[in-house]
Amino acid sequence: MRAEHAFLFDLDGTLVDSVYQHVLAWKEALDAEGIELSVWRIHRKIGMSGGLFTNQLLRETGIEISNEIVDRLRQRHAAAYLSHGAQVRPLPGARELLAWLSDNEIPWAIATSGRMETAMVNLKALGVDPNRTPVVTRDQVKYAKPDPDLFIAAADRLGAAIETSIVVGDSIWDMLAATRCRALGVGLLSGGYGLDELRYSGAFRVYEDPADLLFHIDEVGGRR
Repeated sequence: MRAEHAFLFDLDGTLVDSVYQHVLAWKEALDAEGIELSVWRIHRKIGMSGGLFTNQLLRETGIEISNEIVDRLRQRHAAAYLSHGAQVRPLPGARELLAWLSDNEIPWAIATSGRMETAMVNLKALGVDPNRTPVVTRDQVKYAKPDPDLFIAAADRLGAAIETSIVVGDSIWDMLAATRCRALGVGLLSGGYGLDELRYSGAFRVYEDPADLLFHIDEVGGRR
């Protein structure tokens, strides 16, 4: 029997304050390869899949990027991110929001474009055990955001219909993915994207952070 509805959460910038650690990690990885890219351009790509990141990077820089360089960039980014891991903290209200959903028997899962090697840093900061909570990472699907595969897989793990699920994310990539799988998208400003950007990408509600979402939880179908 499918759950009536479920909450599917992005991780970086949605539940944990980690977007800028990812930006710095990508900057370090790119610098190590001699690839110059402004920090603000990197930030605009956080949340999309690493493959699409490198595709856009190629277009913006005009540099020929081989598969070997792509692999090295991913490995360098992961190593740099792990070095910043101690700085990662849950966003205000994140733990309380997840606890409220659990206490009220509303199913929830996490779906992140990151691979498990970096996601574990965030999950540890959040106090989430992937052995007890459904967590879908880039390693487990064919395509990441803005494709909807991550959220569809997360809904399946919960036994929930994707069409009645709530996708919560901080980036335009989350909202585009939600739209493509006909889920309702809820945007958070805690990752650095603006209100209009999230709305134009498909968000039907936008809140400041997890604490603000919890305060308005009735507006998005959170009920016993």
